[in-house]
Amino acid sequence: MPITSVANLKINLKHKERLLCLDLGRKTIGLAISDISCTIATPLCTIIRTKFKEDVKKLFTIIDLRYVNGLIVGLPVNMNGIEGSSCQSVRQFVTNLLNFRELHIAFWDERLSTIAVTRTLLEADVSRLRRHKVIDKIAATYIMQGALDYIQAVTNSSI
Repeated sequence: MPITSVANLKINLKHKERLLCLDLGRKTIGLAISDISCTIATPLCTIIRTKFKEDVKKLFTIIDLRYVNGLIVGLPVNMNGIEGSSCQSVRQFVTNLLNFRELHIAFWDERLSTIAVTRTLLEADVSRLRRHKVIDKIAATYIMQGALDYIQAVTNSSI
C-alpha cells in the first residue's frame, strides 16, 4: 500500500476505525489516537524502543486492539524545509514497517511540535520528571491534532 496524503487517510476508514499518530524518536515512540470521527487527538502511550521487531510487535498490538486503519507519522523536517538524516530514519522505519503489514500511512510535518508542547507543559508548571514521561505522547497528540484539523478543513471545503 503506498504512502498517501493525510487527507486520504480518512477516506480509507471504515465504521469505528481510527487513526494513530507516531512521533518517532531515537529512544521512544510517542503515540496518540483519534476518535472515530477523526476530530480529536488523545495521548495514548509511549513505547520505549528496543529492537525493531519488538517495537513493531507492540505497535501492531495497539493497532489491532484500538481498531486503527491508518497512521500519521511525524516527519522531523528541518526549519529550512530540508529533510535531513532524522527524516531519512523515519522514512526507513515506515518502509520497514510496511514490510510486515500493509497500512495506510501519511507523513505530517512535525516542526516545532516538541518545542510547543514543552512550552505548554512549562506554563502548566509540570515538573521536569513528569515532562520527561509525557513529552513524546503529548507531542504525538499535537502532531495528530494538526493533521486532524487539516483533514476537517479539507473535508469541509469540498462539501
